[in-house]
Amino acid sequence: MLGIDLERADHGLLDDWRLVASPAARGLSQLVLRTDIAGMPLEWIDYKEAARLYHQEQVAYTCGSALYELYGGTNARSGRRTVLEVNSIVATVGHTGNPGNTRHDYVPPLNNQTLFRRDAFLCMYCGARFASRELSRDHIRPFSQGGTDVWMNVVTACRRCNNHKASRTPEQAKMQLIAVPFTPTYAEYIFLKGRRVLADQMEYPRGALPALEPAARPHPALAVLKVALDLSCGSAP
Repeated sequence: MLGIDLERADHGLLDDWRLVASPAARGLSQLVLRTDIAGMPLEWIDYKEAARLYHQEQVAYTCGSALYELYGGTNARSGRRTVLEVNSIVATVGHTGNPGNTRHDYVPPLNNQTLFRRDAFLCMYCGARFASRELSRDHIRPFSQGGTDVWMNVVTACRRCNNHKASRTPEQAKMQLIAVPFTPTYAEYIFLKGRRVLADQMEYPRGALPALEPAARPHPALAVLKVALDLSCGSAP
């Protein structure tokens, strides 16, 4: 089963994010993508939460591949044992509480993990890729010059470049950004929060992901999404 392993990237295993996860190797750790009935991504859930949704009849339909078969008790009359098949994507009914649907001005919370993933673990100044522990959050316009801690004013930077830039703007430091920052949509944020994103989990919400094309040049996140979408189309690892 193909996909992208973002946890490997978090821990500095940057050479190949692609994964081929057999059921035996995956165990019960692979998360299920929960969506609303319209197919908009909501959250990542474990197999226990997925089973609860099935039991409470909140699952409208399922997509993707079969991840687990959960076995229950045996029916005293028929002698048959209850088996619940959990797929990689479950669409649920009822009130979703999806801020991406209810608030058009939704801004996802900013933290280093999702910032580094947004920027594909690349320093936005030197262009080199680093492990999370070697990266930092740089404010394009520093606090001392009126800058704020928001998505559009922050980029991933290696410690060397961040120290060199110091409390200056890129122009003042004569440093050029390799891409323009952007604020992730809710659907993008759900993807960035994933641990190991399977190909079918990327393929399904493709329509919910807008084109990540900033004004000046493509953002490195495009490369990450391209790998995922290529895998979903069946490219070899």
